[in-house]
Amino acid sequence: MSLSIMRRFTFCAGHRLVGHEGKCQNLHGHNYTLEVYVTGREQDDVGRILDFKALKNRVNDWLDENWDHTFVLWKKDRNGLEAIRSSEPHRIYELDTNPTAENMAIHFLREVCPKILDGTGATAYQVRLWETEETCAEVTCEEVN
Repeated sequence: MSLSIMRRFTFCAGHRLVGHEGKCQNLHGHNYTLEVYVTGREQDDVGRILDFKALKNRVNDWLDENWDHTFVLWKKDRNGLEAIRSSEPHRIYELDTNPTAENMAIHFLREVCPKILDGTGATAYQVRLWETEETCAEVTCEEVN
């Protein structure tokens, strides 16, 4: 038997895609929806893999500090970084890759989830990041390991 839980989160962020052929090469923003899928080997005395509120608090704390109302930019995007830094105040989160929905989902599953779930006994195995109501990127553990 395999048990898992999922919680959905929303946040607003800006980005741009270096090398994109269309409008996405410009600085712009999205109302993102993030779905985090978690599994665990053991249930607690209450019968949970991880309390939904604990998952909510851990993910929301990270999102609030790092991505919400922030420009998520590729660290090689000098022009974009300079443009945002010229505005005060500003918030920037630098990725090692172009901030596509796919790369942001991979980053969240591979880099962020292990840190925010540390000590809970739970593991994130899938992340789905909705950029719009019609478009999303999904990554599972098999794809990031």
